[in-house]
Amino acid sequence: MKPIKNLAAIVTLVLASGFAGTALAQATAPSQEAASTAAAEMSDGEIKKVDKATKKLTIKHGEIKNLDMPGMTMLFQVKDPAMLDRVKAGDKVKFKAENSSGAIVVTEIQIAK
Repeated sequence: MKPIKNLAAIVTLVLASGFAGTALAQATAPSQEAASTAAAEMSDGEIKKVDKATKKLTIKHGEIKNLDMPGMTMLFQVKDPAMLDRVKAGDKVKFKAENSSGAIVVTEIQIAK
């Protein structure tokens, strides 16, 4: 009878550790929802200059969280040159930017409401 009790104890222990491991993995892994929210965040900015010849925007911006960048005024490349036709100096905007091969590129922009 003792071997059966030991077997039951071992099975219980194995099952409990499996559930604990799953719970730990869920608790420590960032959720996909949180990652999506962070990616979806747009930064605030103000267009200072639109340079169609070089296909660049100068934007005075707040923090860009996904790039771990503090607020400043800087020159950005644009992913799509058509973005340059949608904004003008003085416009308040919300935008997304990403690091693309060492260059910071505006990938999405919209006039702030």
